Amino acid sequence: MVRVGLSVFQSFKKRRKTFLDSIYVYAKGGSGGNGLPKYGGIGGKGGDVYVKAASELTLKDVVQKQPNKRYVAGPGEHSKKYRILGGPGKDLIVDVPTGITVIDQKKRVIGDLNNPDDTLLIAKGGCGGSKENGYFGQKGQAISITLDLKLIADVGFVGFPNAGKSTLLKALSRASPKIASYPFTTIKPNVGMMEYEDNRQILLADLPGLIEGAHDNFGMGHHFLKHVIRTKLLLFVVDVAGFRLTSNKYDYPYRNALETVMLLNKELELYKEELTDKPAILVVNKMDTENSEKEFAFLLEKLKHFEECAEDFPREIRPSKMVEFDDVVPISATKAYNVEKLKQRIRTLLDFHLEKERESDRRDPSDPYKEETLALKLV
Repeated sequence: MVRVGLSVFQSFKKRRKTFLDSIYVYAKGGSGGNGLPKYGGIGGKGGDVYVKAASELTLKDVVQKQPNKRYVAGPGEHSKKYRILGGPGKDLIVDVPTGITVIDQKKRVIGDLNNPDDTLLIAKGGCGGSKENGYFGQKGQAISITLDLKLIADVGFVGFPNAGKSTLLKALSRASPKIASYPFTTIKPNVGMMEYEDNRQILLADLPGLIEGAHDNFGMGHHFLKHVIRTKLLLFVVDVAGFRLTSNKYDYPYRNALETVMLLNKELELYKEELTDKPAILVVNKMDTENSEKEFAFLLEKLKHFEECAEDFPREIRPSKMVEFDDVVPISATKAYNVEKLKQRIRTLLDFHLEKERESDRRDPSDPYKEETLALKLV
């Protein structure tokens, strides 16, 4: 067993980039057009604002498309003597990721968008001017809402087949996932609840194993990667001895533990670059095996100086930017070595980000991305 004073591989420092799982937006329906009293003309209704779920989209994509996060539908046309009925304003449809919950300022859930093409009305357009309202077009509904990405779990396990993810899930929780010595044991996410003495609960998801080329939908590809987006913390699980997948369909070269980490990193980066900004812990499993201490020491040293040695590795496996791991924890899931330590590290990191969310709630809603000043000290 390795005994190292590795309480924190990399401290919780302010990240210049942050994975978005919640954003504030402002939406306003279009104003109704004015009527024409002389001819009894009726103004056109203002356009409505909708949110619509789209696959393979993230909240960062939403912000990049509309940085000010303000959405206003088109106004209705005024009634004219040559067009008594004013035309309706243009509706505005905002594409958002699947798995979004729409929440108003009073923390009430307006609706959920769980599947592609699910659509929700969030701001109605104003009525057109008519006899009933003095022929003045009405203002559209204005609303500030939160688009909140629903998580499949707090923690998502990321790793190649046979890294020991299912065994680790069983060790951390009461889940009973299928465990075997052949690849792709996990076909669908296995979910388990990790519990603490003070009744705190953290939801874990053992996700289907990646292979090289998953970003191009090889193997389980997108079936895996779509779940990664919907977790708050990533747990990279690697075999200290490395990995090689050989089957009738796939045949890849042997990868040591460091190359395995690089490939996992690269697959996430190629699918959605912002996934590499998620909080992450590197779990080095099977530390009860032969030569594990030597292999772990090599991995740790290379990770600490990755920028200096990155050029030593082939471009096809080298990520453009290595994930900033908040901790590296050597474990043996089968022997329960360091599992309790890992359990506490997961909680510490999640609590840190929960506090960041609370800080966000105390901000001025008109400036939801004010620079973070929160810092965390680990004991």
